[in-house]
Amino acid sequence: MDKPKLLSGGNPQIPKGYGEAPIRAYIAAMPGWKRDIGQKLDDIITRTQPGVKKAVKWNSPFYGVEEGHWFLSFHCMTKYIKIGFFRGAQLEPMPPVASKQPEVRYLHIPEGPFDEEQFADWVRQASQLPGEKM
Repeated sequence: MDKPKLLSGGNPQIPKGYGEAPIRAYIAAMPGWKRDIGQKLDDIITRTQPGVKKAVKWNSPFYGVEEGHWFLSFHCMTKYIKIGFFRGAQLEPMPPVASKQPEVRYLHIPEGPFDEEQFADWVRQASQLPGEKM
């Protein structure tokens, strides 16, 4: 199989799909240091929310508790991985980066270590809120 094309910022172009396989394909195609962080994010989400639903849509991994309802996604940017919490304004503390949508908050993870405990806590909180239907 051909390697997926990398879009702007090094984001892998992965066909839309549901379940573990498209997520694995996306993470495997993440360039350089982003691959290790992508795997770590997936591991933390899966451990924190057993039975989490997974999909790749719009060239980004999505995670939810209920099919078709999502609590977060992430996307490769040039210098960081952008994690979107769809109900992030309800998380304590709120993730640091605002969005044009008042409910959405972002976490940007550059190369290097990040606060895995805080991320896991946000995943736990976000998974208990109603998911965004997409």
